[in-house]
Amino acid sequence: MADVPQNLKYTQEHEWIRVDNGVAVVGITQFASNQLGDVVFVDVPTVGKTVEAGDSFGTVESVKAVSELFAPVSGKVVEVNSELEVSPELVNEEPYGDGWIIKLQPSSPKDIDGLLSPAAYADLIKQEQEG
Repeated sequence: MADVPQNLKYTQEHEWIRVDNGVAVVGITQFASNQLGDVVFVDVPTVGKTVEAGDSFGTVESVKAVSELFAPVSGKVVEVNSELEVSPELVNEEPYGDGWIIKLQPSSPKDIDGLLSPAAYADLIKQEQEG
C-alpha cells in the first residue's frame, strides 16, 4: 500500500497539494511515482505562468512512460523545483519532500477544500489496484 500522508489533499490524477503560508506546494504521489517507475526527466512550467485547475502544466518522463501533470487548482506558478533538472529521481525517492514539483499562488484558496481527503485518495488507490 502506498503512503498517503494525512496532512495533504489529493487529485484524481495522483497529484498532492499542501498549503504553506498561502502558497500551494504540488507534487505527484508515491502511488503515481511507483506506477511510473524510475523518473528520468521532469518538464515544469516557467515561474509566473498562470495555470487552470485540471489543465496540464508539465510532464514527468520515466523509463516506462511520459505522463502529464495536472494543476490541482488554478493559480500562478511562483517557484519550480530546480533540483529536479539535475536529480529527477527525487520524485521517486521523496515524492512528498524534496521531490515536490511546483509552488502555486492559488487564485481561489478555497478550491483546495474541494480536493480529495487522504481517506478518499486511499480509496481511489484501492479501487485502481483492484482494477
